[in-house]
Amino acid sequence: MHAVLSNPEAMAYWSTPPHETAAQTRDWLAAMAATGPDEGDDFIIEYQGRTIGKAGFYRFPDIGYIIAPELWGQGIVAEALVPLIARAFTLYGQESLRADVDPRNAGSIRLLEKLGFAETHRAERTWHIAGQWCDSVYFALSREDWQAGTQSSLRTA
Repeated sequence: MHAVLSNPEAMAYWSTPPHETAAQTRDWLAAMAATGPDEGDDFIIEYQGRTIGKAGFYRFPDIGYIIAPELWGQGIVAEALVPLIARAFTLYGQESLRADVDPRNAGSIRLLEKLGFAETHRAERTWHIAGQWCDSVYFALSREDWQAGTQSSLRTA
């Protein structure tokens, strides 16, 4: 994970600057592992024998993901998120899920929309990262919308 979390391109829209040391990544992973099952549900993504990112819910109902930039746009994160979203609704009883995205992150916005998330609102100067203010665009997905979208996509498949 350190290769991803220390990569400035991968971290361009993340809520912290790139990790400078492996110790930062170890602490991040320890915090992720310490999250209780009723608090969140986060997973490391492996692809072709290597760790390439993470996907899930550090804290319910907020979804988050990061992947090595050389794999952006290949559908890997969407493939990882579909069962995690279903799990959040069925196993953990979440009524709705949320996402907070930097409006400059067009790829993440397209991914969320593809998964059925809808924009709810925008806000300016929500994150102060490495001396720079960033804005947010917020998305939500209800259990009902997810079920309707899943069923309609199964009918058309």
